Amino acid sequence: MSSSLPQIVPAPVSVRAGAGPAVLLADRLAIAAPAELWVEARWFRNVLEAGTGWRIDIVRPGEPAAVVLELAARGQLTASPGPAHTVGAGPGGYRVVVGDGRVSVSGEEQAGVFYGLQTLRQLLPDATLRRAPVGRGAGQGVARPVASPVPVDPVVVEDGPRFGWRGVHLDVCRHFFPKSFLLELVDLAAFHKLNSFHLHLTDDQGWRFPVEAHPRLVEVGAWRRRSQAGHKRENRFDDQPHGGYYTKDDLREVVAYAAERHVNVVPEVEMPGHTVAAIAAYPELGNTGAQLEVGDGWGIYSEVVNLDQGTVGFFGDVIDEVCDVFPGPYLHIGGDECPTSEWENSPRARALMESEGFTSARQLQGWFTARIAPYVARHGRRLVGWDEILEGGAPPGAVVMSWRGVKGGVEAASLGHDVVMVPEEWLYFDWAYSDDPAEPLAIRGATPVERVYRFDPVPPGIPDDRVHHVLGAQCQLWTEYVKTPAHAEYLYFPRLCAFAETVWSPPPPADGGRHFAEFEPRLARHLRRLGALGVNYRPLEGPTPGQARTWRSTSGAANEPSLESGA
Repeated sequence: MSSSLPQIVPAPVSVRAGAGPAVLLADRLAIAAPAELWVEARWFRNVLEAGTGWRIDIVRPGEPAAVVLELAARGQLTASPGPAHTVGAGPGGYRVVVGDGRVSVSGEEQAGVFYGLQTLRQLLPDATLRRAPVGRGAGQGVARPVASPVPVDPVVVEDGPRFGWRGVHLDVCRHFFPKSFLLELVDLAAFHKLNSFHLHLTDDQGWRFPVEAHPRLVEVGAWRRRSQAGHKRENRFDDQPHGGYYTKDDLREVVAYAAERHVNVVPEVEMPGHTVAAIAAYPELGNTGAQLEVGDGWGIYSEVVNLDQGTVGFFGDVIDEVCDVFPGPYLHIGGDECPTSEWENSPRARALMESEGFTSARQLQGWFTARIAPYVARHGRRLVGWDEILEGGAPPGAVVMSWRGVKGGVEAASLGHDVVMVPEEWLYFDWAYSDDPAEPLAIRGATPVERVYRFDPVPPGIPDDRVHHVLGAQCQLWTEYVKTPAHAEYLYFPRLCAFAETVWSPPPPADGGRHFAEFEPRLARHLRRLGALGVNYRPLEGPTPGQARTWRSTSGAANEPSLESGA
C-alpha cells in the first residue's frame, strides 16, 4: 500500500487515488440511506456526532447528502479478491468512493455497508474517533465541535473479507469481566471488521449464565472463595473471594449490541469436563457424590460430570435456556481437556462401556456429546467444540476449533467437518508478547505481533477439495492471569490488529508469507487511532512503565530473570 494512500487496517483488497478535490464534511451534514440501512446509518451518525459535536441528519435516498449509503447486488462491486481470497468468505464486500463532492458507501448486504463505514472512519481525523469533541470550550468546560469542515481526500476503496468466521474470544470464568467491557470489546472487534464474539461462560472456576431450571448454578457456582496468586507453579493463593454472573437481560443486551455491529455472539457452555463449578452447585452431577468447591486454581481438574441420562437432561435444560438468550447459529459445548480417570473408576461408566462395546474410556466422551447434539440441533444451532471432540467421534455437522496446533483442523477438514483455526502457538493472546521480564505475568511466552501477523488460517496438509471447510480463525484470551479490562486490552492490542488482517485481507503471497515490514508502519499509524478510542494497547517497543511488571533501570535491564516459556 503506497504511503501516499490511506493507511487502513486491515488492509483492503484495493485502494487507489480518486479524482477531483477533497470532499468537505462539516456540521449539519446529511447521510442518505434507504430504510434497509437505517441501523447502519444511525450507528454511524451516533459515533460521528459523539467525536465531532456535529448535528447529523439521516435523509431518504435522492435527497442532498454528503454521505450516501447504498445496497449493491452481490457481484456488482468490481473488487474481486480472487478465488483464493474467497475461501470460506461470508457477506461483507463493499466500495467506498470519495469524490464529486460526496462520500459513497455501497455494500453487498448491510454488513458490507457497515464495514465500508468502518473504513470511512479510518479516512477521517483520529479526533473523530473520540467519545466527545476535543475543541476547547468557552467556559464551563464545554467542548466546541471539531473545526469544520473536515477534508477527506479523494480515494476509492474496494474490499471484501477472505473468511466468514473472523472471531475474538473472551474467558469470563477465570476472572469475571463487567458487561461494559463486553460491549467495548464488541466495538473494538467491529472496528477491525471481526464478526464473531466467542463468550466462554462456564468453567471449573465459575459459572456465569443463570439457568432458571437450576438456580444453584449461579447461587453457588458463580463464586469461589479464593484465586491463585502469581504463576500456577508458585502454588500461592490470595484468599480473596471472586465471582459474578450476568443476568439474561445483560446478555440479551450484549447480543443486540453486537448484532447492530454485525457481530454474532457464540456462547460456550463446557461439558463434560471443566464442570467443577456445576458439580459444586449440584453434587449429583459428579461421579462420586462428593461436595466440591468451585475451582480456585488453574489447570485441569480430574472431576467431570457423570454419564447418567439425568445429567444429559440437566445440560439439555441449560442448552434450552442458552438458546433462548443467544439466537445465533452456533452453540459451543467445549469438550476439551476432559480427563477419563473418574469414568474408569466408576462402576456405572464401566457398565456403559461394556453395553456399548467401547474399548476406551475416551469413547465415553463421544457417547455424551452424541446425546447432547440433539438438544443443540432442535434449536436449529450447529454444535461447536474444541478439537478433542474428534477423539471420541464428533457428531455429523459439528464445527471443530483446532487449538492444539493445526493438526486437528487438518484432520477435521479431511473428515468433512467445518473448521475454525485457533492454534495456541499463534492465537492464544494470554501468552506474553516477549520473554522480557518487564512483560506482565503470563501463562507462557512468547507470541509477538509479527508471529500473529504471519499466521495463515489455511495450513499445509488440507487437500484442495477440503479447503472450503476452513471457515476462518479466531484469537483467544484466557484469563487465569488477566484480572482487569485494562490488562485484557493490553494483551489483545495490537495483536488483534495483526490477526484481523490475517482473516480479512487477501492471502499471503507465495514468496514466503505476509510482509511484516509493510504492515508495521501501518500498524504504528493505527495505534494513534486506538489511542483516540481509549485502548490500553501495548506500544510496539514494549510495555510502558505503568503496564510493566518490573521496573527497568536506566541501563535498560529489568530486575527479574526472563519469563519461563513453559506453563
